[in-house]
Amino acid sequence: MLPKPERTIYMDHAATTPVDPRVVEAMLPYFSAQYGNPSSIYALGREAAGALDAARKTVADVLHTQPRDIIFTSGGSESDNLAIRGCAFARRKQGKNHIITSPIEHHAVSHTVEQLVKEFGFESTIVPVDRYGVVDPAAVERAITERTALVSIMYANNEMGTIEPLAEIGAITRAKKVPFHTDAVQAGGVLDLDVDALGVDLLSLSAHKFYGPKGVGLLFVRRYTPLMTMQTGGGHERNRRAGTENVPAIAGMAEALRLAYEERERNNAYVAGLRDRLIAGILAHIPDVELTGHPTQRLPNNASFAFHGIEGESILLNLDLLGVAASSGSACTSASLEPSHVLLAMQLPVEVCHGSLRLTLGRDNTQEDVDYVISILPGIVQKLRAMSPMYHG
Repeated sequence: MLPKPERTIYMDHAATTPVDPRVVEAMLPYFSAQYGNPSSIYALGREAAGALDAARKTVADVLHTQPRDIIFTSGGSESDNLAIRGCAFARRKQGKNHIITSPIEHHAVSHTVEQLVKEFGFESTIVPVDRYGVVDPAAVERAITERTALVSIMYANNEMGTIEPLAEIGAITRAKKVPFHTDAVQAGGVLDLDVDALGVDLLSLSAHKFYGPKGVGLLFVRRYTPLMTMQTGGGHERNRRAGTENVPAIAGMAEALRLAYEERERNNAYVAGLRDRLIAGILAHIPDVELTGHPTQRLPNNASFAFHGIEGESILLNLDLLGVAASSGSACTSASLEPSHVLLAMQLPVEVCHGSLRLTLGRDNTQEDVDYVISILPGIVQKLRAMSPMYHG
């Protein structure tokens, strides 16, 4: 086993990322010198409004859309909620009350759909995924009816990194004239966000997944897509999302997204190399472990596993003691003792689902970090299995 590093080895970039110093620098003026309310008509307010306009254009350029199609929000969960509730309620006035989604969605999507079904009389179809977590576009097509209000399928899964065939699904929804939403939170800064190429009508992002600040996100809404506002008050964001805009965070998000796409090719190649080294090392040195998610169609930084016979939470605690920060799945549900709904949807046995581990890399990780994890993880797994009545290897 290699010696414990002096710093924490952070391998949970799917949960959050550190804010890039260049992003902090872009935010600072709007906390102090340029502190105006963007709705005010005097000079300070106009400066803040100008910052919003510039940020809206920056993110719109990355998404290959128009600035008017961008709504600034408090993050990915609000963006998902606004997209699904807003579109569903707007379309219900047209006699549409059916929503299609998948079983591996983030809870910001799945719980919103569940509430619409339980509390508001909507109907839903949950299309299955295969053993790699991939949605079949043909299954989406079969599920669409004349009453379908919305299809919502994530771009890339937050737990096991599988990338979904959005463009194929988008071609189907466009032909059927059904709005198509994607939770692209994990894809932000990593995958192509050209909304026309993807065929999406609504797309959610969260800044803290691509080295921006927490508490800010965006929702792309294609022009003429029906959307009922969920937050009433002033006429902010073209009457689609009331509330004084968080100017410093929005400026930071725009800068973070711009930098991410300027540097995307280099960063993706670097972290994918680390990911492949990590996957190969773990599979070679530990028996009875499965790589979860698609072997190739996965996010460049995601290495996710299911270990037979032990609990993922126990692995995390032991990694933490040895200086490694990781996750057993979504950060939003990591405190739950329930097995991952994502892994269950992929038909993994319940006892295997309990042994999930997600290692997500970032641009500050090194080959030495990867080698350290490969050196300590076999011993952790061996120790836990020796104490586990579930393991019979």
